[in-house]
Amino acid sequence: VQLQASGGGLVQVGGPLRLSCAASGSIFTPNVMGWYRQAPGNQRELVASITSGGRTEIVDSVKGRFTISRDNAQKTVTLQMNSLKPEDTAIYYCKLIIWGRIEYWGQGTQVTVSS
Repeated sequence: VQLQASGGGLVQVGGPLRLSCAASGSIFTPNVMGWYRQAPGNQRELVASITSGGRTEIVDSVKGRFTISRDNAQKTVTLQMNSLKPEDTAIYYCKLIIWGRIEYWGQGTQVTVSS
C-alpha cells in the first residue's frame, strides 16, 4: 500500500486549503484513514480521522474549521481546511490503519499559513 498526499501550499490567514490523499494497493476493511500534522519542535499529532464506516474524529483545535471525508471507491481521503490560522502551519501527513494494527504513512505535505 502506498499513500500519496497532495494539496499543501501557502495560504493567507482565514483562507481555505484542501488536502487529498490517495491510496494504492489493497485496502482491507475495517480501516481508518486520517491526517496528522507536525509543526517544528512539536510532536506529530492527530488532526482528523475517518473510519471505513464513515465515523469521524476531529480534534478540538480544528473543530468547526476542518472537515474530513473519504471516498472508499476511489480510496481517497480529503481534509478540507477553512479559516486557517498561523498555528495550523505544519507538515501534514496522511495515515492508513488497517485492522487496527497495520499502519501506512504518506509523505508529508507542507501547509503554511501567513499572517
